[in-house]
Amino acid sequence: MSGTAYGTDVNFTSGGLLSSTAYEEGDLLPHLDQDDSNPDIIKDEFDGGFSSLDAMLQWAIGHSDPAKLKETAEVQQRLSPSELKRRQAEIKELMEKVKMPSDAELMKIAINDLNNSSISLEDRHRALQELLELVEPIDNANDLGKLGGLLAIKQELYNSDPDIRTIAAWILGKASQNNPVVQQQVLELGVLSKLMKMVKSNFVEEATKALYVVSALIGNNLASQELFYAEAGDLMIQDILRNASIDIRLQRKALLLLTDLAECQLENVDKAEQPFFSNQNLLKSVVDLTASIDLDLKEKALVAIKRLLELKTTEALVFKEFCALGDALNRMRQFLDDLMVDEYQRDHAMDVESLRKEVEYIFHRKLASADMS
Repeated sequence: MSGTAYGTDVNFTSGGLLSSTAYEEGDLLPHLDQDDSNPDIIKDEFDGGFSSLDAMLQWAIGHSDPAKLKETAEVQQRLSPSELKRRQAEIKELMEKVKMPSDAELMKIAINDLNNSSISLEDRHRALQELLELVEPIDNANDLGKLGGLLAIKQELYNSDPDIRTIAAWILGKASQNNPVVQQQVLELGVLSKLMKMVKSNFVEEATKALYVVSALIGNNLASQELFYAEAGDLMIQDILRNASIDIRLQRKALLLLTDLAECQLENVDKAEQPFFSNQNLLKSVVDLTASIDLDLKEKALVAIKRLLELKTTEALVFKEFCALGDALNRMRQFLDDLMVDEYQRDHAMDVESLRKEVEYIFHRKLASADMS
Protein backbone atom coordinates (compact mmCIF):
# COMPACT_ATOMS: atom_id res chain seq x y z
CA MET A 1 0.00 0.00 0.00
CA SER A 2 1.25 3.46 -0.85
CA GLY A 3 2.42 5.85 1.85
CA THR A 4 0.67 8.87 0.38
CA ALA A 5 -2.27 8.81 2.80
CA TYR A 6 -1.31 11.83 4.82
CA GLY A 7 -2.89 13.29 7.96
CA THR A 8 -4.58 11.99 11.07
CA ASP A 9 -8.03 11.90 12.62
CA VAL A 10 -6.77 13.27 15.93
CA ASN A 11 -7.08 17.02 16.38
CA PHE A 12 -6.20 19.07 19.45
CA THR A 13 -7.74 22.53 19.24
CA SER A 14 -6.64 25.67 21.04
CA GLY A 15 -9.27 25.11 23.71
CA GLY A 16 -8.86 21.36 23.93
CA LEU A 17 -7.06 18.72 25.87
CA LEU A 18 -3.45 19.77 25.45
CA SER A 19 -3.59 23.52 25.70
CA SER A 20 -4.61 24.47 29.24
CA THR A 21 -2.62 27.36 30.67
CA ALA A 22 -3.66 26.57 34.24
CA TYR A 23 -2.15 23.08 34.44
CA GLU A 24 0.92 21.29 33.16
CA GLU A 25 0.48 18.34 30.76
CA GLY A 26 0.81 15.89 33.63
CA ASP A 27 -2.04 17.59 35.49
CA LEU A 28 -4.55 17.04 32.72
CA LEU A 29 -4.27 13.30 32.08
CA PRO A 30 -4.17 10.38 34.51
CA HIS A 31 -1.38 7.85 34.58
CA LEU A 32 -1.24 5.94 31.30
CA ASP A 33 0.19 2.49 30.97
CA GLN A 34 0.18 -0.18 28.29
CA ASP A 35 -1.72 -3.39 28.87
CA ASP A 36 0.91 -6.06 28.21
CA SER A 37 -1.72 -8.48 26.99
CA ASN A 38 -2.94 -6.06 24.37
CA PRO A 39 -0.57 -3.23 23.35
CA ASP A 40 -3.37 -1.55 21.40
CA ILE A 41 -5.26 -0.70 24.60
CA ILE A 42 -4.09 2.17 26.79
CA LYS A 43 -4.99 1.41 30.42
CA ASP A 44 -5.91 4.11 32.92
CA GLU A 45 -5.37 3.26 36.57
CA PHE A 46 -8.21 5.63 37.52
CA ASP A 47 -10.79 4.82 34.90
CA GLY A 48 -10.26 1.19 34.09
CA GLY A 49 -8.79 1.61 30.62
CA PHE A 50 -9.18 3.52 27.32
CA SER A 51 -9.96 1.34 24.33
CA SER A 52 -8.78 3.99 21.87
CA LEU A 53 -7.50 7.55 21.53
CA ASP A 54 -11.08 8.59 20.87
CA ALA A 55 -12.12 7.09 24.19
CA MET A 56 -9.31 9.01 25.89
CA LEU A 57 -10.55 12.25 24.32
CA GLN A 58 -14.11 11.51 25.42
CA TRP A 59 -12.82 10.93 28.95
CA ALA A 60 -11.05 14.29 28.86
CA ILE A 61 -14.21 16.09 27.77
CA GLY A 62 -16.18 14.45 30.55
CA HIS A 63 -13.63 15.46 33.15
CA SER A 64 -13.06 19.01 32.02
CA ASP A 65 -15.33 20.86 34.45
CA PRO A 66 -13.54 22.91 37.17
CA ALA A 67 -14.48 20.60 40.03
CA LYS A 68 -13.06 17.52 38.34
CA LEU A 69 -9.93 19.36 37.25
CA LYS A 70 -9.40 20.52 40.82
CA GLU A 71 -9.85 16.97 42.07
CA THR A 72 -7.37 15.69 39.49
CA ALA A 73 -4.89 18.38 40.45
CA GLU A 74 -5.14 17.41 44.13
CA VAL A 75 -4.40 13.79 43.21
CA GLN A 76 -1.38 14.91 41.22
CA GLN A 77 -0.08 16.92 44.16
CA ARG A 78 0.11 13.73 46.24
CA LEU A 79 2.42 12.10 43.67
CA SER A 80 6.16 12.10 44.02
CA PRO A 81 8.26 14.27 41.66
CA SER A 82 9.60 11.17 39.91
CA GLU A 83 6.08 9.88 39.30
CA LEU A 84 4.98 13.22 37.90
CA LYS A 85 8.02 13.34 35.64
CA ARG A 86 7.27 9.83 34.38
CA ARG A 87 3.68 10.76 33.62
CA GLN A 88 4.74 13.88 31.71
CA ALA A 89 7.14 11.76 29.65
CA GLU A 90 4.31 9.38 28.81
CA ILE A 91 2.07 12.25 27.73
CA LYS A 92 4.85 13.66 25.56
CA GLU A 93 5.31 10.28 23.91
CA LEU A 94 1.58 10.07 23.25
CA MET A 95 1.58 13.54 21.71
CA GLU A 96 4.42 12.53 19.38
CA LYS A 97 2.35 9.58 18.18
CA VAL A 98 -0.73 11.60 17.31
CA LYS A 99 0.74 14.91 16.13
CA MET A 100 0.51 16.03 12.50
CA PRO A 101 3.63 15.22 10.47
CA SER A 102 5.84 18.12 9.40
CA ASP A 103 6.13 19.30 5.81
CA ALA A 104 9.55 17.67 5.58
CA GLU A 105 8.08 14.34 6.72
CA LEU A 106 5.26 14.62 4.17
CA MET A 107 7.79 15.41 1.46
CA LYS A 108 9.82 12.33 2.41
CA ILE A 109 6.72 10.14 2.15
CA ALA A 110 5.90 11.49 -1.31
CA ILE A 111 9.49 11.15 -2.51
CA ASN A 112 9.67 7.57 -1.23
CA ASP A 113 6.53 6.82 -3.21
CA LEU A 114 8.07 8.24 -6.38
CA ASN A 115 11.13 6.06 -5.84
CA ASN A 116 8.90 3.01 -5.50
CA SER A 117 8.62 1.53 -8.98
CA SER A 118 5.75 -0.77 -7.96
CA ILE A 119 3.19 1.87 -6.96
CA SER A 120 0.22 2.55 -9.20
CA LEU A 121 0.03 5.45 -11.63
CA GLU A 122 -2.71 6.95 -9.48
CA ASP A 123 -0.53 6.90 -6.36
CA ARG A 124 2.40 8.30 -8.32
CA HIS A 125 0.19 11.15 -9.49
CA ARG A 126 -1.01 11.72 -5.92
CA ALA A 127 2.55 11.89 -4.62
CA LEU A 128 3.42 14.51 -7.21
CA GLN A 129 0.32 16.52 -6.31
CA GLU A 130 1.43 16.50 -2.67
CA LEU A 131 4.86 17.81 -3.64
CA LEU A 132 3.32 20.48 -5.86
CA GLU A 133 1.54 21.92 -2.83
CA LEU A 134 4.41 21.42 -0.41
CA VAL A 135 7.08 23.25 -2.45
CA GLU A 136 5.14 26.51 -2.36
CA PRO A 137 7.04 27.88 0.70
CA ILE A 138 10.63 28.75 -0.20
CA ASP A 139 12.04 26.77 2.74
CA ASN A 140 10.33 23.63 1.50
CA ALA A 141 11.56 24.29 -2.03
CA ASN A 142 15.10 24.58 -0.70
CA ASP A 143 14.71 21.26 1.14
CA LEU A 144 13.49 19.43 -1.96
CA GLY A 145 16.99 18.72 -3.25
CA LYS A 146 18.33 17.78 0.19
CA LEU A 147 15.61 15.14 0.53
CA GLY A 148 16.35 13.64 -2.89
CA GLY A 149 13.18 15.08 -4.39
CA LEU A 150 14.77 16.75 -7.40
CA LEU A 151 16.27 13.49 -8.61
CA ALA A 152 12.95 11.70 -8.12
CA ILE A 153 11.09 14.39 -10.05
CA LYS A 154 13.69 14.37 -12.83
CA GLN A 155 12.87 10.70 -13.43
CA GLU A 156 9.19 11.57 -13.84
CA LEU A 157 10.01 13.93 -16.73
CA TYR A 158 10.70 10.75 -18.73
CA ASN A 159 7.49 8.99 -17.67
CA SER A 160 5.38 7.66 -20.53
CA ASP A 161 2.26 9.33 -19.09
CA PRO A 162 1.92 13.00 -20.20
CA ASP A 163 0.02 13.98 -17.05
CA ILE A 164 2.87 12.71 -14.88
CA ARG A 165 5.43 14.58 -16.99
CA THR A 166 3.31 17.72 -16.81
CA ILE A 167 2.98 17.85 -13.03
CA ALA A 168 6.65 16.92 -12.57
CA ALA A 169 7.63 19.90 -14.70
CA TRP A 170 5.17 22.09 -12.80
CA ILE A 171 6.84 21.21 -9.49
CA LEU A 172 10.27 22.16 -10.85
CA GLY A 173 8.89 25.46 -12.11
CA LYS A 174 7.18 26.35 -8.85
CA ALA A 175 10.25 25.46 -6.79
CA SER A 176 12.57 27.42 -9.11
CA GLN A 177 10.45 30.56 -9.41
CA ASN A 178 12.53 33.49 -8.08
CA ASN A 179 14.75 31.02 -6.25
CA PRO A 180 18.38 31.08 -7.52
CA VAL A 181 19.38 28.22 -5.20
CA VAL A 182 16.86 25.79 -6.65
CA GLN A 183 17.37 27.16 -10.17
CA GLN A 184 21.02 26.16 -9.96
CA GLN A 185 20.18 22.74 -8.53
CA VAL A 186 17.70 22.02 -11.31
CA LEU A 187 20.11 23.17 -14.00
CA GLU A 188 22.78 20.88 -12.56
CA LEU A 189 20.39 17.98 -13.16
CA GLY A 190 20.83 18.63 -16.89
CA VAL A 191 17.09 18.80 -17.61
CA LEU A 192 16.94 22.08 -19.56
CA SER A 193 17.28 20.31 -22.91
CA LYS A 194 14.56 17.82 -21.94
CA LEU A 195 12.23 20.62 -20.85
CA MET A 196 12.75 22.47 -24.14
CA LYS A 197 11.80 19.31 -26.02
CA MET A 198 8.67 19.03 -23.86
CA VAL A 199 7.71 22.55 -25.00
CA LYS A 200 7.15 20.99 -28.44
CA SER A 201 4.80 18.34 -27.05
CA ASN A 202 1.44 17.77 -28.74
CA PHE A 203 -0.10 17.79 -25.25
CA VAL A 204 -0.83 21.46 -24.63
CA GLU A 205 -0.69 21.28 -20.84
CA GLU A 206 2.69 19.57 -20.97
CA ALA A 207 4.02 22.16 -23.41
CA THR A 208 2.78 25.16 -21.42
CA LYS A 209 4.09 23.83 -18.09
CA ALA A 210 7.45 22.99 -19.66
CA LEU A 211 7.74 26.54 -21.05
CA TYR A 212 6.79 27.85 -17.61
CA VAL A 213 9.72 25.92 -16.10
CA VAL A 214 12.16 27.10 -18.77
CA SER A 215 11.12 30.68 -18.06
CA ALA A 216 11.51 30.16 -14.30
CA LEU A 217 14.99 28.69 -14.78
CA ILE A 218 16.46 31.32 -17.08
CA GLY A 219 14.69 34.50 -16.01
CA ASN A 220 17.30 36.98 -14.73
CA ASN A 221 19.91 34.19 -14.64
CA LEU A 222 22.72 34.92 -17.09
CA ALA A 223 24.42 31.54 -16.67
CA SER A 224 21.25 29.60 -17.47
CA GLN A 225 20.51 31.92 -20.39
CA GLU A 226 23.81 30.89 -21.97
CA LEU A 227 22.65 27.27 -21.79
CA PHE A 228 19.29 28.28 -23.23
CA TYR A 229 20.89 30.00 -26.24
CA ALA A 230 23.25 27.06 -26.72
CA GLU A 231 20.17 24.81 -26.99
CA ALA A 232 18.75 27.05 -29.77
CA GLY A 233 16.27 28.71 -27.45
CA ASP A 234 15.89 31.59 -29.87
CA LEU A 235 14.52 29.24 -32.51
CA MET A 236 12.18 27.68 -29.97
CA ILE A 237 10.65 31.08 -29.18
CA GLN A 238 10.51 32.05 -32.83
CA ASP A 239 8.73 28.81 -33.80
CA ILE A 240 6.10 29.39 -31.12
CA LEU A 241 5.45 33.00 -32.08
CA ARG A 242 5.08 32.44 -35.81
CA ASN A 243 2.95 29.29 -35.60
CA ALA A 244 -0.61 30.49 -36.12
CA SER A 245 -2.09 27.12 -35.15
CA ILE A 246 -0.33 26.87 -31.79
CA ASP A 247 -2.18 27.34 -28.52
CA ILE A 248 -2.40 31.02 -27.61
CA ARG A 249 -1.25 30.31 -24.06
CA LEU A 250 2.10 29.19 -25.39
CA GLN A 251 2.42 32.36 -27.44
CA ARG A 252 1.68 34.50 -24.40
CA LYS A 253 4.32 32.70 -22.35
CA ALA A 254 6.83 32.94 -25.18
CA LEU A 255 6.28 36.70 -25.42
CA LEU A 256 6.75 37.05 -21.67
CA LEU A 257 9.96 35.04 -21.84
CA LEU A 258 11.26 37.14 -24.72
CA THR A 259 10.45 40.31 -22.78
CA ASP A 260 12.25 38.99 -19.69
CA LEU A 261 15.34 38.16 -21.75
CA ALA A 262 15.37 41.63 -23.32
CA GLU A 263 14.95 43.30 -19.93
CA CYS A 264 17.77 41.21 -18.50
CA GLN A 265 19.96 42.34 -21.39
CA LEU A 266 19.03 45.98 -20.74
CA GLU A 267 19.95 45.60 -17.07
CA ASN A 268 23.36 44.14 -17.97
CA VAL A 269 24.61 46.80 -20.36
CA ASP A 270 28.23 45.68 -20.00
CA LYS A 271 27.36 42.29 -21.47
CA ALA A 272 27.43 41.87 -25.26
CA GLU A 273 23.94 41.59 -26.70
CA GLN A 274 22.85 38.27 -28.11
CA PRO A 275 22.51 38.10 -31.92
CA PHE A 276 19.20 36.51 -31.06
CA PHE A 277 17.62 39.93 -30.49
CA SER A 278 18.48 41.24 -33.96
CA ASN A 279 17.10 38.18 -35.75
CA GLN A 280 14.80 39.72 -38.37
CA ASN A 281 12.44 36.75 -38.52
CA LEU A 282 12.06 36.79 -34.76
CA LEU A 283 11.30 40.52 -34.72
CA LYS A 284 8.74 40.13 -37.49
CA SER A 285 7.01 37.27 -35.69
CA VAL A 286 6.53 39.54 -32.66
CA VAL A 287 5.22 42.46 -34.73
CA ASP A 288 2.83 40.15 -36.60
CA LEU A 289 1.17 39.17 -33.31
CA THR A 290 -0.11 42.72 -32.93
CA ALA A 291 -2.69 41.71 -35.54
CA SER A 292 -4.18 39.10 -33.20
CA ILE A 293 -7.81 39.50 -32.24
CA ASP A 294 -6.84 38.66 -28.64
CA LEU A 295 -6.30 41.95 -26.80
CA ASP A 296 -4.09 40.40 -24.15
CA LEU A 297 -1.80 38.92 -26.78
CA LYS A 298 -1.65 42.29 -28.55
CA GLU A 299 -0.64 43.93 -25.29
CA LYS A 300 2.11 41.41 -24.56
CA ALA A 301 3.43 41.80 -28.10
CA LEU A 302 3.60 45.57 -27.62
CA VAL A 303 5.52 45.19 -24.36
CA ALA A 304 8.02 42.87 -26.07
CA ILE A 305 8.42 45.30 -29.02
CA LYS A 306 9.04 48.17 -26.60
CA ARG A 307 11.91 46.30 -24.90
CA LEU A 308 13.37 45.15 -28.21
CA LEU A 309 13.35 48.71 -29.57
CA GLU A 310 15.30 49.83 -26.50
CA LEU A 311 18.17 47.44 -27.24
CA LYS A 312 21.21 48.88 -28.97
CA THR A 313 21.60 46.16 -31.58
CA THR A 314 18.06 46.21 -32.97
CA GLU A 315 17.81 48.39 -36.08
CA ALA A 316 15.00 50.84 -36.62
CA LEU A 317 15.01 50.23 -40.39
CA VAL A 318 14.47 46.53 -39.86
CA PHE A 319 11.39 47.31 -37.77
CA LYS A 320 10.20 49.77 -40.41
CA GLU A 321 10.90 47.96 -43.66
CA PHE A 322 11.09 44.25 -42.88
CA CYS A 323 8.61 44.12 -39.98
CA ALA A 324 6.31 46.95 -41.13
CA LEU A 325 5.94 48.13 -37.55
CA GLY A 326 4.52 51.52 -38.55
CA ASP A 327 1.63 49.92 -40.44
CA ALA A 328 1.03 47.47 -37.60
CA LEU A 329 0.79 50.29 -35.06
CA ASN A 330 -1.66 52.22 -37.25
CA ARG A 331 -3.90 49.17 -37.64
CA MET A 332 -3.81 48.62 -33.92
CA ARG A 333 -4.85 52.22 -33.27
CA GLN A 334 -7.95 51.72 -35.40
CA PHE A 335 -8.73 48.42 -33.68
CA LEU A 336 -8.46 50.02 -30.24
CA ASP A 337 -10.60 53.01 -31.28
CA ASP A 338 -13.36 50.63 -32.29
CA LEU A 339 -12.99 48.67 -29.06
CA MET A 340 -13.38 51.77 -26.91
CA VAL A 341 -17.02 51.95 -27.96
CA ASP A 342 -17.61 48.81 -25.87
CA GLU A 343 -18.09 49.96 -22.27
CA TYR A 344 -16.88 46.60 -20.95
CA GLN A 345 -13.56 46.77 -22.79
CA ARG A 346 -13.03 50.53 -22.88
CA ASP A 347 -10.67 50.76 -19.89
CA HIS A 348 -8.44 47.93 -21.08
CA ALA A 349 -8.42 49.31 -24.62
CA MET A 350 -7.40 52.72 -23.31
CA ASP A 351 -4.51 51.21 -21.37
CA VAL A 352 -3.29 49.34 -24.43
CA GLU A 353 -3.64 52.50 -26.54
CA SER A 354 -1.42 54.35 -24.07
CA LEU A 355 1.18 51.61 -24.42
CA ARG A 356 0.84 51.69 -28.22
CA LYS A 357 1.56 55.43 -28.25
CA GLU A 358 4.64 54.86 -26.09
CA VAL A 359 5.93 52.19 -28.48
CA GLU A 360 5.23 54.48 -31.44
CA TYR A 361 7.22 57.29 -29.81
CA ILE A 362 10.22 55.04 -29.10
CA PHE A 363 10.05 53.70 -32.65
CA HIS A 364 10.09 57.17 -34.27
CA ARG A 365 12.85 58.31 -31.92
CA LYS A 366 14.93 55.30 -32.91
CA LEU A 367 14.28 56.05 -36.60
CA ALA A 368 15.33 59.68 -36.13
CA SER A 369 18.49 58.57 -34.35
CA ALA A 370 19.32 56.21 -37.20
CA ASP A 371 18.84 59.00 -39.77
CA MET A 372 21.25 61.24 -37.89
CA SER A 373 24.01 58.64 -37.69
